[in-house]
Amino acid sequence: MGKLEVDRELIRELANLLQETGLTEIEVADDDRRLRVARQPAPVAAVAAPPQQAAAPAAPAAETPSAPPPGALTSPMVGTLYRAPEPGAAPFVEVGSQVRKGQTVAVIEAMKTFNEIPSPRDGVVTQILVENGAPVEYGEVLMLIE
Repeated sequence: MGKLEVDRELIRELANLLQETGLTEIEVADDDRRLRVARQPAPVAAVAAPPQQAAAPAAPAAETPSAPPPGALTSPMVGTLYRAPEPGAAPFVEVGSQVRKGQTVAVIEAMKTFNEIPSPRDGVVTQILVENGAPVEYGEVLMLIE
């Protein structure tokens, strides 16, 4: 019974992690067991995708006003953003941090590879728009550096 209770607790934690990160599946293993938790993606997204694609020809004019603001650091890839080099470590930068061009300000995990994200310019971090451990999309504004 004790092991079953631990498994239920772990399942709840993994399910919460799936919800927080937007992932659809997660698996953990130790010496004597393997546990996989998966969820179905929301079907509404699949239904909504074709109309958005059909509207794509008109989108460029509409996207111009929503261009990234000056000083925006955008994500170069899809993945999971981490603000620190490892769990429990201090973040690479905080709001108010002075940064140099090329300095690592975050990492993005994509396909089990950690990719350093450099500052595109010298400046000061004025805003951080993505939380640690959050999924990011290509082109999404991560932070503002002015």
